This record gives sequence, structure tokens and C-alpha cells, in this order.
Amino acid sequence: MATQLEIIAEQQRQQHLSTNQYNYNQLYDSNNLNALSSNDEKGKGELNGNIGSKKDILERNSLLSKNLYNNKFLYDSNNPNAISDGDEKGKGETTKSIGGLTDINVRNILLGKNIYTSNNGYGTNNPNAISDGDDKGKGENNNGSIGSNKDILERTTLLSKNIYKPLNDYNSKHPNSISDGDDKGKGENSNGVIGSKTDINKRNELLSKNIYKTGFLYGSNNPNAKSNGDEKGRGEVDGFVGTKTDMNERVNLHSKNIYRPNYPYNSSNPNAISNGDEKGRGERNGIVGTKTDINERTLLIARNKYNSTEDYKKKTIF
Repeated sequence: MATQLEIIAEQQRQQHLSTNQYNYNQLYDSNNLNALSSNDEKGKGELNGNIGSKKDILERNSLLSKNLYNNKFLYDSNNPNAISDGDEKGKGETTKSIGGLTDINVRNILLGKNIYTSNNGYGTNNPNAISDGDDKGKGENNNGSIGSNKDILERTTLLSKNIYKPLNDYNSKHPNSISDGDDKGKGENSNGVIGSKTDINKRNELLSKNIYKTGFLYGSNNPNAKSNGDEKGRGEVDGFVGTKTDMNERVNLHSKNIYRPNYPYNSSNPNAISNGDEKGRGERNGIVGTKTDINERTLLIARNKYNSTEDYKKKTIF
């Protein structure tokens, strides 16, 4: 038996269905008349070649009436309005021209200003592209000349200032590139000398200030590298390491240190063991920490109501 809620629901459903013109006997789908273009405002689906509502069809017909191109007069590459035939519409290439009327007129004006034509093309062989003493051509001619008249004059001026010529090339063997006592060449000569006169003088000056030479090289065996009581050497000699200042500082620091080889600081040293002073913290007879540590721990334990006889774990077990 249906419940009261189901009864009300069925009543509501029947009420809504009664207002819906589509039902099981007249479904709304692609075949329904209201879904097809039948000259009303409801359907837009294709029917007998028509597509769209009545309003759509009227709007399309209005637009098509304004368009001069149709099925009988298609716009394509063969349409007169797409071909360059002397008007402003078509620009497509024909056997005679390309572009609209304006394009053709502008091109003719520009071609009239151009001295180069099909019979006098600009290329590598054109006189205006070849270096022949004027300012137009720069390409190399049969005599090896390159550049315009201005280029050639500038190059000639620069070459006149250059002391190096084809018969006097600057290279590694040229006197001006070899170290021979002047300030021009720096390349190593046959005697092993390198650098200009200034370089050599500066090097000699620096070498004269350097006390280390071939017979007195600076190395681990040089007296100035060994610890021998001066401030120069630090290398170990007979167990001594460091300069005089280093050794004095080390002696001064050792004098302040109470720990010695016969009294080393380790886990057995009295100052490392917890024995009631403030120095040692290491465990001794179960005691750990300095005097302050022990007093602080004793104070905290005294405040704790849980101890070895009053276990916290036992108190929390039900």
C-alpha cells in the first residue's frame, strides 16, 4: 500500500506532466515537428533543405540579398572581382598584371624611377656594383681593386701610415716583435731573453730585491724556512716548530695550563670527577655533576612527591 508521501508525489508528478505537451506518445526529439525548421519560431533542425527558425530564415535571406556572390556567381580565383583587370577589386595575377588599379599605378611610378630594368639588371657584373673608381660599386674588379673611391682613398691613407708592407711583414721573426733591447718587441730571442726594454729593467729591479737566487733557493731546507729562533722560519727543527714569537707564546700558554704529561686531563683526573666541587661532573660512586648540580637535583627531588617508594606508574594504574 502506497504511503501518504508517495501519494502526494504521484499527484505532483501528474500535475506537472499535464502541463507538458510532450509525452510518451509525442516525444521531443530530432523528428518532432517543433524541433524542425517548419517556418515557425520553435524548430531549427533541417527540413527539406531549410535550416533555422522563421526569424533565422528571414535574416539569412536579407543578408543573401545584399551579397552579390551566390551559387551562380561564386567568389573564387576565377571570379572577375578577384582578378587584376584594371579595377580596384581584383588583385590576382593574370597574363598581363598583378594588383588593383592603385597597386599598378604606384608600381609604374616606382619602376620609372629605377635605373635598373630587365635589360640592365643590378647584379655582380653591373658596372655600378664593381669597384671602378666611383662611389657606387664596391665589388672586386679584374685588377683586384675592392671598394668605392672613398674606400680606396681611406685605405691608401691608412696603409701609408703603416710601416709593415708585403715585403716587411710583421710576424714572430720581425725585429719589432723580438726582445732585442728596445720597447717594441717582447718575443723570446735566441739568447732566451723575453720582454721589452722596460720589462727587462723592471724584472732586473725586482730580482735585485729578492734575496733568493739560484744558489740560495727558498725551500724546506732553506734556513729562513726552518724554526731556528728567528722570526722567519717555522719548519720543524729538532722538535721545535714556529717562529721565535710562536715559541714564546706557546711557552706562555703552557705556563698557564695546570695539566702536564704527568698530570693529564682525562676521565680519571680529580677535576673531571664528581667529588663535591665545581670542576668535575664525571660519575663517582653513583654521584654525577658538580656541587651546584647535586644541590639543584636534591632540591628538585625534595619537591617531587613521587620517589622510589611512591612510584608514579603504580599511581596511574586502575
